[in-house]
Amino acid sequence: MIYLISLISISKHKSKYKLKRFLVFIFIYLISTFFIIPKLAPKFGRVKIQNTYNLEAHNFFTIICNRNYVKPKLNSVLISVSKEISKELPNIKITYLDANFPFFNGFPLLPHLSHNDGKKIDISFIYEDHNKKLTNLKPSNSGYGIFVEPHNKEINQSKICKDKGFLQYDFTKYLTFGSNNKKVRLSNYATKKLINTIVENKKVSKLFIEPHLKLRLKVNNSKIRFHGCKAVRHDDHIHFQIK
Repeated sequence: MIYLISLISISKHKSKYKLKRFLVFIFIYLISTFFIIPKLAPKFGRVKIQNTYNLEAHNFFTIICNRNYVKPKLNSVLISVSKEISKELPNIKITYLDANFPFFNGFPLLPHLSHNDGKKIDISFIYEDHNKKLTNLKPSNSGYGIFVEPHNKEINQSKICKDKGFLQYDFTKYLTFGSNNKKVRLSNYATKKLINTIVENKKVSKLFIEPHLKLRLKVNNSKIRFHGCKAVRHDDHIHFQIK
């Protein structure tokens, strides 16, 4: 709609009309993103995730592309989990990745298969630096694509799925957008605490991670499940959803 408005508002007969259309588009888009859409979204049953001291988006791309909207119930879960983690792990923030778009159910949030109803969200693992000190840094700029690989004796679900013909299973390795923090490593202790805090919330229905991490971290709640080969790898993030 904003694109169409920008086309209609600037005639092709005006000088530098392409540049003017682009500038009009950017102006209206930013005004809509930060002032109009947050007020409209609740009418569609969704709210914008508010960054707090305990909770933040991994990058500005998520916010500027309006991929940070959820149902109010999921928002309350995020706030609750972030506060609990802050008590247990001071100075550590819950970092969310893709959530949902602000409006209609069924509108796809590519490349995700299911982030289309306001009930799903991806969040980052918790990592530690080379001194084994917990950090809010993440290995990839996008939050996706740098995997916690299975050890030799662990289940290699990626290989299993790709051998079955699901070649898309690890394609997020191409979507890292680079990395400035390759030396950080998964904190087993902190990530286990994060996962357990999420699944202990009664509003949460499912949580997805790779099978080898479920076994490695010894998280056994029945809500923790394998997402299937039609999806993509979940050893670079946690996906969870509400009922």
